[in-house]
Amino acid sequence: MIHPPTHPARRAALATGLGAFALLAAGCGRRDAFTELPAAGAQVLSGLSMGSSYTVKLAGARLSETALAAMQRAVDETLGDVVARMSHYDPASELSRFNRQPLGLAFELSAPTLRVFQAAQAVQAASGGAFDVAIGRAVDAWGFGPAAGARQVLHEAALAELRAATPPDALQLDAAASTLTRQHAVQANLSGIAKGYGVDQVAQALDALGQADYMVELGGEIRSRGRNTQGQPWQLAIERPDAMPQRALRIVPLSGRALATSGDYRNFFTHQGRRYSHEIDPVTAAPVTHALASVSVVADDCTTADAWSTALFVMGPQRGLDTATRLQLAAHFVLRGSDGHLIETATPAFAALGTRAAT
Repeated sequence: MIHPPTHPARRAALATGLGAFALLAAGCGRRDAFTELPAAGAQVLSGLSMGSSYTVKLAGARLSETALAAMQRAVDETLGDVVARMSHYDPASELSRFNRQPLGLAFELSAPTLRVFQAAQAVQAASGGAFDVAIGRAVDAWGFGPAAGARQVLHEAALAELRAATPPDALQLDAAASTLTRQHAVQANLSGIAKGYGVDQVAQALDALGQADYMVELGGEIRSRGRNTQGQPWQLAIERPDAMPQRALRIVPLSGRALATSGDYRNFFTHQGRRYSHEIDPVTAAPVTHALASVSVVADDCTTADAWSTALFVMGPQRGLDTATRLQLAAHFVLRGSDGHLIETATPAFAALGTRAAT
């Protein structure tokens, strides 16, 4: 999610690969914590973007200070460009300008924003509507958006109104003309996909600069290439939900792919003993109510991993697992058992990655 670092984080992951674990708690908001043990040989870039912090770890031959500074500038400029296009917190962004466009009047999208909307609509169609970027009004109504209002529980009348105002065809995308049209008074929100896209863009920037071995992490969304300083695939880790202090649950060796995790344990509020997370089902316009704690997805790019981790989490433990298995997605599910213990399930594609339980 692209916003100032004032909200708790949504997604969580652990990144490692330079000889020691780096604990990341992040997601659709700021990173709550970042601790790192020494990692000999690592060169690290870091900064703030999209309401969170980012870390880029570089392996291979050590770079000069001049080359390192050039990479830092490239990363900052790349992420700044994504924010300028896709932030729903910045009133001057391309997305905010689209959300103010009169109904029925086509809005010409830049090529990057068009690609993100195309990716979002592809996941929306494949997930049966579990992922829908037109959900902005519901997000705001529950208090998880940029508005300063308090988080609140919505009653059925308000939910029915939100559902009626957000039909599946609310946004009409014309890829040939590079335009998007609001057919209904919805607010587009790219929180579930833009951060993953930002990670992909940083990876492309590093590729263009000739960096062959790196790990990019932004608010818990991760993409890697090549090998770590030990000559091994980058070792990424999925966080144990609800753990304090934070610790790893499962280690995922990864090179040339991306990992994203969606969960309900960072960004939520409680009312009368019930937890309401920021993960809102577009079909009901309300936070999900199932027992899933997190869903992690490995994909070739972080844009896809980001969107699908959200969609599968919204679907719930059984429908999500069935869908991911049918589509051959590499997905890992963590459920809260009735006695409070965690239950892990995964698709065959995820099991084939050769993960291991964290010790």
